[in-house]
Formats: sequence, structure tokens, C-alpha cells
Amino acid sequence: MWSGAVNVLISGGFSSAYEQLMPEFERTSGIKVATRSGASQGAGPQTIAAQLARGVSADVVILSREGLSELIAANMIVAGTDVNLARVPLGVAVRAGTPKPDVSSVEAIKRLLLKVKTVAVPGSTSGIWLRTDLFPRLGIVEKVNIKATPRGKHATEMVAGGGADLAVMPVSEILHAAGVDFAGSLPPEIQFVQIFSAAVVANSGDIEGAKRLIEFLASAGASEAIRKSGMEPLAPSG
Repeated sequence: MWSGAVNVLISGGFSSAYEQLMPEFERTSGIKVATRSGASQGAGPQTIAAQLARGVSADVVILSREGLSELIAANMIVAGTDVNLARVPLGVAVRAGTPKPDVSSVEAIKRLLLKVKTVAVPGSTSGIWLRTDLFPRLGIVEKVNIKATPRGKHATEMVAGGGADLAVMPVSEILHAAGVDFAGSLPPEIQFVQIFSAAVVANSGDIEGAKRLIEFLASAGASEAIRKSGMEPLAPSG
């Protein structure tokens, strides 16, 4: 049995699968896991990079590949320990019980975004892409009231509470969120598929335990929970 705990910093996209899997990992490995959350990218003190930079204790990070690439470039990750776990497309969330809009084509998405009053997006990787790439490409960035929230959870909470008409965000953060319904994924022509990855943090105090956790998340046994969360498993099974 392992003593102490493996400390994890995780962003929202992979959280649903992670929460389903952790009891089994702790039971079968004897390793306790302590979890904190943070954004993959963006501004503010709660991004994973900002937390690591100020000395928050972590052995494993789980976040978007874009965010992980920044950590690798900053020498915050043990070389060669990064593993792609899953990928997930962007979808549209609406308030639970309301009619689901047409999201089947680029024109339908554009009409929808111009029609609603407020669109919530995460402040992290997917929201950055929407605000700097897709919305300008559609010619609507100055015509839509875009609310960038610190975390995807806050985006769904805004929609559930009536503070936004819809949210555009990773499907895995919509399917199990309270108070919202999944209206559908963005069309392929304007889709942004995010990859979520795990890696061992450079100053980890338990590199062996961290590697065992990542190995578990990348195993065939984790695939079902990952699929149920709305993601596609990527890591080679073993």
C-alpha cells in the first residue's frame, strides 16, 4: 500500500470521467488521491500554470494539450511522462426544459448566435479559440454578447440560472451538468476537438504514484467511464 496522497490538478473537461474513476483507483491501488481544480489556460490566479508557479503542491496535471504544451515549455513537467487520454468536441448547452435549437449547420449556428442575447464560454482553451478564431471567422464577434467564465462549470451555471441563453463548450462539461440540456455538437466545418492529457509535475514528491495514476487513466478499464462522460478515449489500452 502507498502512504500519503497523489495530488492532482485537473481542468474541467476531463473531470466527469475522473470523478467516476477515482474511487476504483484508490480501492485497487491503495493510493489516496487529493484533487484541486484549475483552468487549462487563460488569465487569473486559478489556472493550473499559475497555481504551479506559486507553489501549489501537485504530482499530476490533467488538462488540455494546449495548456500542457505551455507547462512543458516552462519546464514544469517530467520529460516523457505526458499521455493523451481523450478527445472531446465542442457542443451547445441550453437551459434544461427549453426547446433545443438547430445546431446542424454553420448557418444555423451563426443564426442562433446572432439571435440570442448572451453566450457563455469557458475562459480556458475552448473559449479562447471561440473568441479569437471561430466568432471572428463567422463575423459575429462584435455582434454577440460573449461572457467568458473562469471555468466551464460557471458557463453551465449561467445558462441554468438564466444569465446566458446558451453556452458553447466541451461536450463532456455539458452532459452531466445540472440545469442544462445538450443541444448538439458544432458542425464539423467549425468544430474544435480538444485533447485532454496527463503528465507528472516536475517537482512531484511521488513520481511513482503519479505514474501509476496516469497509467490507470490510460488503461482499457478507464475507457467506459471516459466514453460515458462524452469523450473518446485516446490512450493505448493496456
